Amino acid sequence: MFGAIEAGGTKFVCAVSDENFTIKERVSIPTTTPEETMTEVFSFFDQYELTAIGIGSFGPIDVNKESDTYGYITSTPKTAWKFYDFLGSVKNRYSVPIGWTTDVNAAALGEIKLGAAKGLKSCVYLTVGTGIGGGAVINGELLEGYGHPEMGHIPVRLHPNETYKGTCPYHGDCLEGIAAGPAIEGRFGKKGHLLADQEEVWEMEAYYLAQALMNYTLILSPERIVLGGGVMKQKQLYPLVRQKFAELINDYVQVPDLEQYIVAPGLEDNAGILGSLLLAADAE
Repeated sequence: MFGAIEAGGTKFVCAVSDENFTIKERVSIPTTTPEETMTEVFSFFDQYELTAIGIGSFGPIDVNKESDTYGYITSTPKTAWKFYDFLGSVKNRYSVPIGWTTDVNAAALGEIKLGAAKGLKSCVYLTVGTGIGGGAVINGELLEGYGHPEMGHIPVRLHPNETYKGTCPYHGDCLEGIAAGPAIEGRFGKKGHLLADQEEVWEMEAYYLAQALMNYTLILSPERIVLGGGVMKQKQLYPLVRQKFAELINDYVQVPDLEQYIVAPGLEDNAGILGSLLLAADAE
């Protein structure tokens, strides 16, 4: 039986599945402090005989196996979790193989194996919600190097009508600072779902997201880009992003038909937890 942890800034989703990735049980645990949250995580998994565990964690995290802090959450704004040895704590509890990557890398793995990019060799997964993060599978492998992708923190050109300063404590008006859910609320005074009929909100959002997708396209050349997260529940965004992307790329490089290139998640909100189960299988 496989175990999986999708560790988010707000909640941990833990699940167990059979070898076919059919989820047998799952729980949601609030992300408070490592002591409180991990006690509940261990209480859940202690009920099962696990063969491997996969962890997809909020970050930044250390994925460099040569590093002294491999397996740690590093410079997160969630103070209680700064430099927490996440992987080490799970290894100390369970003597099974453990896969370790970011939550968005896990979601990218889920989408390419089981979801909207199934059958392809490469994809980018971008979540647009409370924050913005991206993961990628390139030539069948998760994209990691000295560190891992931080796709939400790239700089973008500001919209001609922009007056908002951005929310990112590190970079101000990077993509996350200017286009994540809190930026929409900060700029317009209401949460995104209360602004569904306000065209200027989504035109501006698409302007920023399309710039990011252009950059990912030019650098990684993926076969598909999957856009998930709470902000992307506004389905009117997809055609707007495709339109802005086409204008920006301006036929410079060849890309697939945009209806097939920039898509919604096939696994909906389950990409991260299923990807973490796949990580467990790969670690076994």
